[in-house]
Amino acid sequence: MIHKRWFQVIVAAILLSLLVLLLNKIQFFFAPILTYIGAIAVPLIGGGILFYISRPILHVLEKYRVPRVLGILMIFLLFIFVGFLITRFIAPIAQEQFTKLVDNIPAMAEMLSETVTYWQQNQDIIPSEFNNTIDNVAQNLQTYLQDAPKIIINVVSQLIGFVFALVLIPFFLFFMLKDGDKLIPFIKKFLNERSAQSFEKLARSVDYTLNAFILGQMTVSIVVGLLLLIGYMIIDLHYALTLALFAMVMNVIPFVGPFLAVIPALLVGFFQDPMLAVWVAIITIIAQQLEGNFVSPNVMGKALSIHPLTIITLILAAGSLAGFLGLLFAIPTYAVLKAIVSHFYHEWSERKEAPTPK
Repeated sequence: MIHKRWFQVIVAAILLSLLVLLLNKIQFFFAPILTYIGAIAVPLIGGGILFYISRPILHVLEKYRVPRVLGILMIFLLFIFVGFLITRFIAPIAQEQFTKLVDNIPAMAEMLSETVTYWQQNQDIIPSEFNNTIDNVAQNLQTYLQDAPKIIINVVSQLIGFVFALVLIPFFLFFMLKDGDKLIPFIKKFLNERSAQSFEKLARSVDYTLNAFILGQMTVSIVVGLLLLIGYMIIDLHYALTLALFAMVMNVIPFVGPFLAVIPALLVGFFQDPMLAVWVAIITIIAQQLEGNFVSPNVMGKALSIHPLTIITLILAAGSLAGFLGLLFAIPTYAVLKAIVSHFYHEWSERKEAPTPK
């Protein structure tokens, strides 16, 4: 009976349940480890993202025989120069538009209330249930709009806590660029030949996946943001730069990001002129079509190969469990796990199909 598949599955399930129960009982043991991971998470992730962005630049500099340390310093100077340009030319305009947008939120809420009142007074043929639904939506939306400044202030106050961690990002980035290529050879020294080859192949696969996702999403977000900015400026939409920057940030979230990005622009366009909301929708569709048909296929290719239904499921689950951070890291985490599982599955298949020595 112990050789039966159903019996082995039951035993595996029982052992897994016992393992989960044991881990739950010794949470105190993992508390310091989790605290340490949480402390270095921001500089590690931030440094990792900048590492994948700047590594191609470092490789180009090394082709021209620029020493690595000097190349890293040149990359740091480039980041400082880009930051200066953003602070000098983009940030003041975005801050001014954002301040005006926040100041106009109460007026938008009042206008929405007047619109709903006018609608109810002049649409007698509309069923009462429909009017009640509209009334509830309007009241909730008005409440959200009025509370928007408080929500924004809370978010900003929470972001201040990241400042101390952000200071460490340049140090992490420097050593990642300087010694990143030494990690795989260092770990391989502790493995036998077969395991070393397997580890190197796995590491290259994970590195390729992360590189494709990070550079791909950054490029897609920048392109979409620029397309939307051009479109918003053409139709003379208020707060065009702020709305385009918001859309650029939201597009980092796969699949659902574009839908979240268009909501503020639609609201602003509707309150400015209802016809502008239609133009905002058209511009968004055009930008997403250009991105989906030309940018993403050429930037990401088929590196991730994740079905849209899987993306939706992951986004919903990660958003419920971990909020905004879950939305950001759900897809790359899944892609890395998929690469790891696929690697071991292919190795297992090759070993199974290999002829047994006589």
